[in-house]
Amino acid sequence: MDNGSNTPTNKPEHIKSGKGKSVSNPAAANATAASFASLIAKLDYLSPADLEQVRQAYRFADEAHLGQLRNSGEPYITHPIAVTAQCAEWKLDAQALMAALLHDALEDCGVTKTELIERFGSPVAELVDGLTKLEKLHFSTREENQAESFRKMLLAMARDVRVILIKLADRTHNMRTLSDAPRDKWARIASETLEIYAPISYRLGLNQTYQELQDLSFRHLFPWRYATLSKAIARARGRRRDLFQKVEREVEASFKTPGISVQITGREKTLYSIYKKMDDKHLTFAQITDIYGFRVLVPNLIDCYTALGVLHQLYKPVPGKFKDHIAIAKPNGYQSLHTTLVGPSGVNIEFQIRTETMNVVADSGVAAHWLYKTAESNSASTDRLGVKWLQSLLDIQVETRDAAEFWDHVKVDLFPDAVYVFTPKSRIMALPRGATVVDFAYAIHSNVGDHAVAAKINGDQAPLRNKLKNGDVVEVVTSADATPNPAWLSFVRTARARSKIRHHLKTMAQNESELLGQKLLTQALRAEGIEKLPDENDAPQGLWDKVLRFTGNKTRDELLTDIGLGKRIATIVAKRLLKLLVESGQKPDPLLLTLERFAPHESQTQDTVTIDGSENASVQFSTCCRPIPGDSILGYLGRGEGLAVHTDDCIVAQKLQNKDSDRFISVEWSDEPVRTFEAGILVTVTNGKGVLARVASALASAEADIAHIDMGEDSAQDTTDLRFVIAVRDTAHLETALRSLKRAPSVLHASRIRGHF
Repeated sequence: MDNGSNTPTNKPEHIKSGKGKSVSNPAAANATAASFASLIAKLDYLSPADLEQVRQAYRFADEAHLGQLRNSGEPYITHPIAVTAQCAEWKLDAQALMAALLHDALEDCGVTKTELIERFGSPVAELVDGLTKLEKLHFSTREENQAESFRKMLLAMARDVRVILIKLADRTHNMRTLSDAPRDKWARIASETLEIYAPISYRLGLNQTYQELQDLSFRHLFPWRYATLSKAIARARGRRRDLFQKVEREVEASFKTPGISVQITGREKTLYSIYKKMDDKHLTFAQITDIYGFRVLVPNLIDCYTALGVLHQLYKPVPGKFKDHIAIAKPNGYQSLHTTLVGPSGVNIEFQIRTETMNVVADSGVAAHWLYKTAESNSASTDRLGVKWLQSLLDIQVETRDAAEFWDHVKVDLFPDAVYVFTPKSRIMALPRGATVVDFAYAIHSNVGDHAVAAKINGDQAPLRNKLKNGDVVEVVTSADATPNPAWLSFVRTARARSKIRHHLKTMAQNESELLGQKLLTQALRAEGIEKLPDENDAPQGLWDKVLRFTGNKTRDELLTDIGLGKRIATIVAKRLLKLLVESGQKPDPLLLTLERFAPHESQTQDTVTIDGSENASVQFSTCCRPIPGDSILGYLGRGEGLAVHTDDCIVAQKLQNKDSDRFISVEWSDEPVRTFEAGILVTVTNGKGVLARVASALASAEADIAHIDMGEDSAQDTTDLRFVIAVRDTAHLETALRSLKRAPSVLHASRIRGHF
């Protein structure tokens, strides 16, 4: 089922020949029976009762797929059997094996989920459903289909990791047999495997599967390069056979003195990893020196470090080529000592030193939970392999309803590079390479991230956008009043941090827009003679239902939010409300109507929105005119953009008034604004040493912070125009700053300017 439910493609690569077509080839039938017999041989770890359940699932699947063929001409049932065989290699339980046998039954054979529940129980049916593609849903684009399918699979996998193990077994078998599919499908399927499934297998510690998927994808994406590289490695293998036999003998002999029981096996760098190294570093094949290596398995953890000492006595280590992944395990649970040594003839050879259990985890990752449940005292840690990442998927899903955005978040975390940093209490945190202090804060807890204001790295003050390095000790300073900054989205690296910030900003913007919408609708209703907005509980029966049918909104809160965002016009909604209230027997207040229509503008406080700077996302101060307290202003309700504030002499606002006057509302400044506002200024100076410093000092003495500088391109002239965006409290503060500038040496002219620069 390669593209079942939850993968980002349709599943054409191993097409059945048709439901109604019978299999008349006796040899094919014999192959099927033989395949199941070989599967049974791998299930010796199951109890007789579990084995019988798996046999029942096989019979059901065999009957469901009867008459279907794969592209190779084999009966289709050989595919579920092969997938189940891979799951048996990981020693998955009977439920997972049954789901593997049945994984295409819902998708391709017309079997219902209810039928699976009745026959095999709810857990098995849920596993199969988690693997089934969204066949009955229709999407506007292929990308949307991919994103939604992938989201469903990931969420099912987060609830039960067996879903992705079966899925990866399914994809592995389909990649092994991709040569039987039409060649025009190779590139799409191989690319998807390389970009999605191989990284997931790495993230979950399935190293063998990861390497096989990479090599199979490489083989089908670049057949000629694959063949050429294969021949080059075969030739190199022949030339160096004697060398590596000598190394193996010397290493075995060196371990006899300390009396450590070791297993030494040769290993070869995968074709894809060699190709990537050549491609990334622009190297020739001859320049790749670490194609071959050895794996050394020892009885226990202490022996790993003893073995390292033995090897370093035998051959000289290459400086900078030692990594201790035992003390600091990789995020997917991988543990091993890596060292590169200079062997005979000056050839670099990499050694990996680990215990048997570490080796199982290295190859099988989360599947080691079933393989090695009680092998070692510390094997309980395998229960947690990948769990943090899987749990984070559910957290992100709660905050991200859009499938494409969900996929954007998740794919950030699928790449292997990591940095290891420490909390002040010496707890190790693994983060993606390029992660910042904000990523670290959200990895600790969402409350730490939401309220972060400053940080210390290795005891020194550091900005929140600082990228972390291996070994950094990070301390985050928080404040109860702090909230996430939208600018953080430009530098955070992890999916968790990005989704938490976006969720907070969306919630904040929605709440503010709802309050603004309520205020605007109340004002519009007062202009119609109704004192206040009817509450849902106090309103005549059915009033708000009729209003919502008129506007197309689902709830009253959604309607108010849309008014605050400018998607609905308050006066139109107010007139509809008035009509419905009159029909229910309520009449406009003549006195209020008279006051609202004929009172002088200055006294119309009820009909004016007051701005104090605390409105955040619901109110934008237009950069075309940069209004500040003291300016005469007006408000424009853009469609879906909230309230935009302009100065009343702004050219852009005047153009908007000519074509969209009904979207303008009266706004005024609060007597006590709560923050500073940005204003643009132009400063003409004579060129010379230290001019910029003197200008900055003049602004600092006026307590005006610099937000942006544009120095232009005419530095070779005698005079230069410097454009600043500065933060001021009001027009009086701006005038103070300009006076301070005019007194500064080298300043010829200083004035306020409008618009972008």
